[in-house]
Amino acid sequence: MQQKNPIEIKLRKQSGYLELRYSDGSQVSFSAEFLRVYSPSAEVRGHGKGQEVLQTGKRHVKLENIQSVGNYALKLEFDDGHDTGIFSWNYLETLGRDQKVLWNEYLLKLDAAGKSRDLSPPDTQVIKIKPLKK
Repeated sequence: MQQKNPIEIKLRKQSGYLELRYSDGSQVSFSAEFLRVYSPSAEVRGHGKGQEVLQTGKRHVKLENIQSVGNYALKLEFDDGHDTGIFSWNYLETLGRDQKVLWNEYLLKLDAAGKSRDLSPPDTQVIKIKPLKK
């Protein structure tokens, strides 16, 4: 299977979306939040299976800059200081293809952990209480 390289890359700073366009006419768009929580960095993925770190409070994260890495990847810089993930063309293609499933999995993991996409103020504790059954 041949690697699919984008022919055009746009960072929409106002909306926070990264858009990739390919020679076959297809295109994919990613929110900054999605890319941040699925960063291929060790900070997010860990150094092995089972070491992944659930990313929370990233709803309003923004992409500040993109840089090409050779002819095979992008380095993305986020406004929360994260800039260590190298997004290969293959990885971006996989993210684009599986985006809906991955996003739903992420939301389920957040819910199971009792976490949120929003940042909680440092002096606030949030707990979820299940309603009593009648």
